[in-house]
Amino acid sequence: MTSIQPSELSILLIEPSDTQSKIIINHLKQHDITEITLAKTFSDALQQIERHQFDLIASAMYFDQGTALDLLKHVKSSERNNETAFMLVSSEYRRESLEEFKQSGVVAILPKPFTSDHLHAAINNTIDLMSAEEMELDYFDVHEIRVLLVDDSKLARNHIRRVLNNLGLLKVSEAKDGSEAISMLNENMYDLVVTDFNMPEIDGRQLTKYVREQSQQSHIPILMVTSESKDTHLANIEQDGVNALCDKPFEPETVKQILYTLLDH
Repeated sequence: MTSIQPSELSILLIEPSDTQSKIIINHLKQHDITEITLAKTFSDALQQIERHQFDLIASAMYFDQGTALDLLKHVKSSERNNETAFMLVSSEYRRESLEEFKQSGVVAILPKPFTSDHLHAAINNTIDLMSAEEMELDYFDVHEIRVLLVDDSKLARNHIRRVLNNLGLLKVSEAKDGSEAISMLNENMYDLVVTDFNMPEIDGRQLTKYVREQSQQSHIPILMVTSESKDTHLANIEQDGVNALCDKPFEPETVKQILYTLLDH
């Protein structure tokens, strides 16, 4: 497969600050990205999104008429643009302000100021998301792997499913919470569980304990996806039976390496 090059990407940059937009555009050009459309206001951004299709939208957090989250929800609800990669560029560090973005399938959250490495990783995530490169496994036909995807966020499920599909995992069943996942596990056999950590009623940790202690599929690999995988209270969660932890945003290359470890050993 011919890999997409950064120079081929079309980007919409939404940034009200002239100084910040110049800095970001300069960084993008250093990565050979020149097809950049600039929007300074919320309404201008909406107009650009309606008129054109972009490969990546990079947005600041706050505007006079709304937030980047409002823009993201608009993009994801659009039939034409719902697969457009979305990246937040913000000086916001409060977890509660960033949590919804992490749960919504963004390709990256870049801090202000960000480094060249930060941007490089975000661009690679965008290209990976646009490219279908199936995994080649020694012990499995990747097309036949049955995945149970558990997440209470529909946007997150859509993003994770897209990443898994690109890797060749096409048999993906979805559950919107741990309770529904338990019902599905009692009725069907799976080869892999990909679950969110934070969910109402039955969370990812409780679901894992159920799988290990009460289900008929106690040895199934479990990948837990969480926006707080570096927190100390998750440090020992592997003891409950989780095989691997993965950060949100759900990065295709990282996920590929984790799945190779889980499925091909």
